[in-house]
Amino acid sequence: MDDNWTMDLRRTGQANRMSIVELRQYTLHPGARETLIELFEREFVTGQQAVGITVGGRFRDLDDPDRFVWLRTFPDMAHRRRALEAFYTGPVWREHRDTANATMIDSDDVLLLSGPGFTPEPGTSEVLATVCHPADAADFDAYAARHLGPGHALHRTEHAENDFPRLPVRTGEDVRVWFGPAEPAPWPTRRLRLEPVEP
Repeated sequence: MDDNWTMDLRRTGQANRMSIVELRQYTLHPGARETLIELFEREFVTGQQAVGITVGGRFRDLDDPDRFVWLRTFPDMAHRRRALEAFYTGPVWREHRDTANATMIDSDDVLLLSGPGFTPEPGTSEVLATVCHPADAADFDAYAARHLGPGHALHRTEHAENDFPRLPVRTGEDVRVWFGPAEPAPWPTRRLRLEPVEP
């Protein structure tokens, strides 16, 4: 972890709370999103928690009725590998994987990140997530110091090797991800308008 990043985390109150985070964006068959959400909430939240995975926010993409977005966190890469192995070879996934997979066109749009994770406050009706590709890390740190605070839950790409290759992640890019409104960043960005799934 570079010094600028560490300093920025201390400034925004996020130091000592870094986890390995997956931001997962699924493209689903038309009309299948509610089927997946119902199954996810009924089986996959507790099923993952039982093997040590922290399931964060789950969202409907407000601009695409066939997109489901969610986050999960792990203390470190070693815990991630063990927990994923336990879940994807365990009874919950074995019983329900065919139903889940039948809803999906693509489940490989996954960013592996380092950050605090994110779960919206209960009753939140809409969350804005920003995925930014900064051209320069130092310039981004300056932007973050001016415009992002602890509530933005700032994340950055985790460049560790994906040691659970059964589940691909995006590689070859360096991104920053945060939640909540902020001054537009002067680099290529994608903004997601998300509706939280209430447990």
